[in-house]
Amino acid sequence: MIGFWLEAGERRILLIVCILIPCVTLMDWSVGDRVSLGVLYILPMMIGAIILNARGTALVAIVCAFLRAWFDTPASLLEATLRFVFAWLAYFVSGLFVMALVRNRRLVVEHLSRIEREQGLRREAEEQLRVLVESSPAAILTLDHAGVVLGCNNAANDLFLIPDGQTLQGKTISNYLPLLSDAVQLDTTRVGFRTAAQCQGRREDGEIFLAHTWFSSYAGPEGKRLAAIVVDSSEEMREREERNLIQLRESNRVVAAAVSHEIKTLCRALSLMTANLREQPGISGNADFDGLVKLISGLEKIAHSELHLRVKNRFEQVSLKEVLDNLRIVIEPNWREAGGVIRWCFRDSLPTVLADPHGLLQVFLSLAENSYRALQESEKRELMVNVGVDEETVAVRFKDSGPGVAAPDFLFQPFQQGADNTGMGLYIARAALRGYGGDLRFEPQPEGACFVVELQIAGPNKRNGSGQH
Repeated sequence: MIGFWLEAGERRILLIVCILIPCVTLMDWSVGDRVSLGVLYILPMMIGAIILNARGTALVAIVCAFLRAWFDTPASLLEATLRFVFAWLAYFVSGLFVMALVRNRRLVVEHLSRIEREQGLRREAEEQLRVLVESSPAAILTLDHAGVVLGCNNAANDLFLIPDGQTLQGKTISNYLPLLSDAVQLDTTRVGFRTAAQCQGRREDGEIFLAHTWFSSYAGPEGKRLAAIVVDSSEEMREREERNLIQLRESNRVVAAAVSHEIKTLCRALSLMTANLREQPGISGNADFDGLVKLISGLEKIAHSELHLRVKNRFEQVSLKEVLDNLRIVIEPNWREAGGVIRWCFRDSLPTVLADPHGLLQVFLSLAENSYRALQESEKRELMVNVGVDEETVAVRFKDSGPGVAAPDFLFQPFQQGADNTGMGLYIARAALRGYGGDLRFEPQPEGACFVVELQIAGPNKRNGSGQH
């Protein structure tokens, strides 16, 4: 009923009230003072209260009470006054009642509208989430407290090679990912957990694969639940291990070349000694001496037949900015924990260079770790990585605030005395860079140490002019 009057509009309601009040007054006048029709004033009063505020309602109540008293039955002044007051209160309270109904109706309508809007947004979010889950290349699934799959997307069926027409839903996850089955059994009734782990997974046909999982527990209406995202990282593992194997082979080649170089140096010294000893009387025909000469000659031949120092040309166009960003991710946490500072001095736009991305990152990492070890006993721990771009090359400088280098002439020789490891780090790093057509050199500084990595700019990115950034 209230909705009907609200749809009529304020002007129509005011017009109806203005018509009803004179009509009731006319009817009350027509019956005379024998009977009072003042109760009829409640009708326009309640209709007007639909759109009026409290002050307007009180004013209309006064008008109606006055008109009622004007045509009321005769009474004393006190009785007439009391009748006027009670009539005004009755009219005003009836108006307030209608106002409360209108206000409550408005609140209910707003609440329903808000609920409908929230439901619409929830349905939209659920639809977007459903599309996201169904279109995700990662397997997404939920488990109950017994490890039974409650729901999964198509990627999960594809990952575990579920036959066409079947689904992973309703099956026990322990047959496919035992880790998730164990995780759902953990006692986390008070607080849920979320974590990531790598484990072995098993497909429907028995094939095993390396699975990278992210999962979290939550409480459902019927008990504990587990939500998990699973991806197959077997390909990444194969690529990583193949890359590590290639890197190991290259390092072994460099080490073998270094050993060969040392053997050749020793053989030259031994050859010179045997040549001098041959001039001694009685040595020339000695069988043991001849055997020693043959042994030295054989060692020299073996040394000459070893692999050359130069690394194979297995390089490509590499984004220098991306390699430096990866280096930043790897080394910055350790420097922060040690109270050190790394200053990265280069622009966002850097040219691509000729190198192997993994090998170049290893070279940068080796130089940064050398600076990190050198600064352990220093009060000022600072490393500056500066990139300079010339016409044909890029120079990446690693400059630290450490004690410097005592004997720079022997830096790049293999098997350094007093080194923390094998003493081959800088030797291998320079060999790798020379394999890319670049170089590694030491740049003397008044304070600290500075190593310069020189790289060739890839053809399309060569620029005219030079500059230091």
